Amino acid sequence: MHLFALRAADFRNLAAVELSLGPGATVIAGENGQGKTNLLEALFFLATLKPLRASRLAELVRFGQPRARVEGEFELSGARRAIAVEVEKGERRALVDGKPAASLESYFGGVSVVAFTPDDLSLVKEGPEARRRFLDRAVFNRFPAYLQESRNYGRALRSRNRLLRERAESALVAAFDAPLAQAGARLWSRRRALLEELAPRVGRAFAEISRAEADPEPLLEVGYRAAGLEALGARSEAELAQALLGLLGERLARDRERGFTSVGPHADELSLRHRERPARAYASQGQQRAIVLALKLGEMETSPRRWAVRRSCSSTMSPASSTPRRTRT
Repeated sequence: MHLFALRAADFRNLAAVELSLGPGATVIAGENGQGKTNLLEALFFLATLKPLRASRLAELVRFGQPRARVEGEFELSGARRAIAVEVEKGERRALVDGKPAASLESYFGGVSVVAFTPDDLSLVKEGPEARRRFLDRAVFNRFPAYLQESRNYGRALRSRNRLLRERAESALVAAFDAPLAQAGARLWSRRRALLEELAPRVGRAFAEISRAEADPEPLLEVGYRAAGLEALGARSEAELAQALLGLLGERLARDRERGFTSVGPHADELSLRHRERPARAYASQGQQRAIVLALKLGEMETSPRRWAVRRSCSSTMSPASSTPRRTRT
């Protein structure tokens, strides 16, 4: 994948920016407050349709302007393609080759991005939700069909949870168990396949970053803990579905009491262990940063269609025009 051009209009503090990009690495440099991070966020937003930092889409629109727009031109599998996203009145609109995207799948179609920001330290420091988001993004980058598969699981999970909150009859709740188990087993299989590729790459990257390649002990171990199914082993997808179906039945009374589904991929954990101890509790600040960087490098290596967004890139930004001037390095 090659990004040829990036344009942003009224995005954050960027009135009008246009970049022409070569096939190599690009570095964005400028004074504090000029908009370097905003430019990277525009790139991330274009590739994911999600803000990198904002809690509301309206925050992405430059103050006093009615709308923001980001667009990019790519080469994907030998073909040119243009995508764009607009934000207006708190709503976003995705376009492919100038026309509204028929679906999210048609929009993403080979475009992916890996972002590394200071906020990513939450991958180690905070609870399992941040690590699940990282894992799901990495799986999607590797297996694009995962987007629709995770949405199928989400719909089944929301339906079951709604019935649990409404104290619906057990038979009605159980009607959603089979589709939830099948969709959950598919997510498990995707995550497991991704981790088989990701875990050794992350371990090697961490060793290199730590300059401890000669250490005979594993420095960083990346694993997967499935709630209630810790001994998944190498089960087939059908066996995983059957196991999850059984757990849903066993926990029905507990789930009815609590009002939510307590088992499934949404409750699982990406395990990070440094020298056989939980990294969240025992890794130092420097080690946590190295772990996050290793995770991002591993994500890039497992994605067949990748580019990276970092806080740094051979362009410099002119203070007067906020228009980058390319300087090759």
